[in-house]
Amino acid sequence: MTAPTWHDEPPGADRLEPPRFAFGGQTWREISYLLASLPMAIAGFVYVVTGVSVGAGLSVTVVGLPLLALVLAGARLLGKAERARARALLGLRIEEPSPLPSHGDTALGRVWTRLRDPVGWRAALFGLIRLPWGVATFAVTLVSLFVLWPVLPFVSRVLTNADRAMVRGLLSPSDELERRIAELESDRGVVVDAAAADLRRIERDLHDGAQARLVNLAMGLGLAKEKLLEDPDAAASMVAEAHGEVKLALQELRDLARGIHPAVLTDRGLDAALSSLAARCTVPVQVVAELPARPAEAIEGIAYFTVSELLQNVSKHSRARSASVEVWRSRDRLLIQVRDDGVGGASLDGGSGMAGLADRLGAVDGLFVVDSPAGGPTTVTAELPWRDRAVDPAGVRPSPAARG
Repeated sequence: MTAPTWHDEPPGADRLEPPRFAFGGQTWREISYLLASLPMAIAGFVYVVTGVSVGAGLSVTVVGLPLLALVLAGARLLGKAERARARALLGLRIEEPSPLPSHGDTALGRVWTRLRDPVGWRAALFGLIRLPWGVATFAVTLVSLFVLWPVLPFVSRVLTNADRAMVRGLLSPSDELERRIAELESDRGVVVDAAAADLRRIERDLHDGAQARLVNLAMGLGLAKEKLLEDPDAAASMVAEAHGEVKLALQELRDLARGIHPAVLTDRGLDAALSSLAARCTVPVQVVAELPARPAEAIEGIAYFTVSELLQNVSKHSRARSASVEVWRSRDRLLIQVRDDGVGGASLDGGSGMAGLADRLGAVDGLFVVDSPAGGPTTVTAELPWRDRAVDPAGVRPSPAARG
């Protein structure tokens, strides 16, 4: 039998071996990541070792600590670049750490904040340990490209899984801590905005109310003074009008002071202050306050104004026949619940001030929940952190007369 010639080969025999580059896109991205890791690791290692060594060595001088703080700021940027590379090539989704909180505008404060930055220190540690691993992964990947080609996808996946774990462990934000920092930064802005809005409201009320009445009072008394000798009866009438203006101005000032911080809350506590609010509500309100002690003044004030605004909503929008206010302490929380039997439909985006209340309570680590189905009833629950009230060193609080 003669040996078969090339004409005897079955059709398609030259296509039995798979093409050399027939890997999926994810495999090639992982290979690219592993090969690019070595130059990145070298740059990061040189930067961290040089910067930290020089900064620590010069820490006995004026420039040492600022230099070290600058190195940590740069390490943050290196970490950001590595997270971006991992997202693009490894499909690893990692949130960016929160910006550093600002501690004043002084240079010393900024340096101290940088030196205490855990994100910067973890990024620096990543730069140190990344070099030996980068050398090893580069060598294994390079050998696999030319020698271990059939198992290269498996090798690249194992190596990049270790990289994923390293990036996730050292370059991802500390979940709870970073989340709280971000929340506190946001809440600080809410508090500042709320305080500015309150100041504008007080200024507007003073300008349009008491100040305008006092100006009219001064003008009326000036005219009465001029007519005192030539027309005593007209002067007496003007003085009587001025007396009425004084009463109205005093009432407006009392209302304004009550809006800033009511005296009954300072002197008698939350139970009496909420009863006073209930008495002014247009709907009959039952108040139940079960508090073993008075909370901190700030928490007490927030609770008072929360109930005040909720009862105003009951009066204006609910069409209710009755309402109730309950306040009690549960462990380390102060709980408030306001109910009414009105038409319901209240929501955080309904334009009744609910969203502002939720923001203000959130700014002090509180909660605000609205349950108001159409047709009612409406139940609003608020939670505030309980903080004990500071004790006056003398053991007693000054009386209103002493404070006045």
